[in-house]
Amino acid sequence: MPYKSSGGRRNNLQLGVGQSIWAGSPPPAIPERVLDGIPGCLAWLALLLSVACAVAFPRALLVVAVLVTCYTAARFLFAGIANFMGLRKISRWEKTDWCEVYATHGGEDALAWKDVRHVVIIPNYKEPVSVLSQTLENLARQYQARERLIVVLAMEAAEPGCVEKAEALVAQYQPCFLKLHYTVHPRGLPGEMQCKSANEAWAARWIKRRLVDELGFDIDHILVTTMDADTLWHKDHFLALTCLYAIHPERSLRFWQAPIRYHGNVWDISPLLRIVNAYSTAFELAYLAAPWWTPMPMSSYSLSLRLLDNSGYWDSDVIADEWHMFIKAFFARGGEVQLERVFLPFLAQSVTGDNLFDALKNRYQQTLRHAWGSKEVGYAVAKMLEHPELEFFTAFRLLFRIAHDILLAGAGWVIMTVGSQLPLLLHPPLLQEMMQEGLTNPIFAVLQIVFGTISILGVVFWYQDVIVRPPRTVPQTWRERLLTLISFPLLPILTLVVVAFPTIQAQTRLLIGVPLQFRVSKKV
Repeated sequence: MPYKSSGGRRNNLQLGVGQSIWAGSPPPAIPERVLDGIPGCLAWLALLLSVACAVAFPRALLVVAVLVTCYTAARFLFAGIANFMGLRKISRWEKTDWCEVYATHGGEDALAWKDVRHVVIIPNYKEPVSVLSQTLENLARQYQARERLIVVLAMEAAEPGCVEKAEALVAQYQPCFLKLHYTVHPRGLPGEMQCKSANEAWAARWIKRRLVDELGFDIDHILVTTMDADTLWHKDHFLALTCLYAIHPERSLRFWQAPIRYHGNVWDISPLLRIVNAYSTAFELAYLAAPWWTPMPMSSYSLSLRLLDNSGYWDSDVIADEWHMFIKAFFARGGEVQLERVFLPFLAQSVTGDNLFDALKNRYQQTLRHAWGSKEVGYAVAKMLEHPELEFFTAFRLLFRIAHDILLAGAGWVIMTVGSQLPLLLHPPLLQEMMQEGLTNPIFAVLQIVFGTISILGVVFWYQDVIVRPPRTVPQTWRERLLTLISFPLLPILTLVVVAFPTIQAQTRLLIGVPLQFRVSKKV
């Protein structure tokens, strides 16, 4: 089913009377397509300028490419440091007595321990019953699941037999939780696309009416967790969340995020792709652990029902629901929303395939879908224009955090690759000069240092991933060992195929207004 264009959001940005940032008149309307196309426009502008400079100013372009490459290497280095810090934090958190933490830090403003309730929303579409059963069994083993957890299976009407599947799961697992409900998101609602965001918004509004409006639950006592259908939480996740939510003085202005480990099916995927997943796992943990980076929600996360309700729930026409919801809540609450870390990692599954080509294709499609989050650059700009009353630097810090990774993966990648290769291809004497001078040539020397740094960090990330993987389900074969060794030199090509290309494609499609088509990533 093709995704629809974002018709649910306003096409023009409008500010209220008295809120204009243009003196004496309202701001001009900015079409949404213009804002969505910012990353793609910059990527193609970077390509055109790189080609032109490669012809006219090859040395200057090489210097720029080297600077961007050095920044990328420094980013990798700091990620390695932050990942080490995160592993130490995880070790400490796994030894923490959360009941003791509550007794020590629970002040007058803390909620009573018994009052905290968790609503867990599981949006799913054509997920195998085996996956959903494994997810529910994991939730059933969480702290006081029968007293605290209210689980909602968010089904899609577009899936044939979804009601029968949900009712069978409810009948089997109802005794494991305080409540187990299911909702069915209707198909083809105006202004919606078939996506996780629309489904979880439908489920969240239903559960608010059910629990708060009808049954009288206190909205300030409810913490909502939305998760992927294959997420397997750490055994102490909801115990820690109960404590953290109860004692936090600004609980209604916070998101909570745990680090992701792509280990749910690590032994079922191609060894060539495990190193790519190791990079993803390392950077997800690094962003949470590093005090110099602003963390953002990813995949499965939590926020209070009060914040969710005050912010207007998830928008029903976006794909990257995590960042979009955070941005929406951030501006809805005057820039006071922040994300809190929960250093208890959860497991997620990686895409698979019937063979290596199929696995690469499925991973490409998954990255293409994730890269649709490039829209959030424009969305953040739109929100800044909508809320001129918010301090500029407060809003700009969030915009910079969002744009940093998106632009680096698009325009930055173009400058690094085209800018470092094309001048040498078009000007053979320049290449010959660099080869003759060797390490005495500054550009050549820096490139070698950067390449060596990134290669060493690749091994470090891989090792950090290996030591925390779950036990093997099958013995290692010689073929698997060989493919693992090959994956290291092939990493630049693998990231080019399954990271850079789909990112550029997504940004280009956003630029020209070509929507995505809905696909379910194969993981089992």
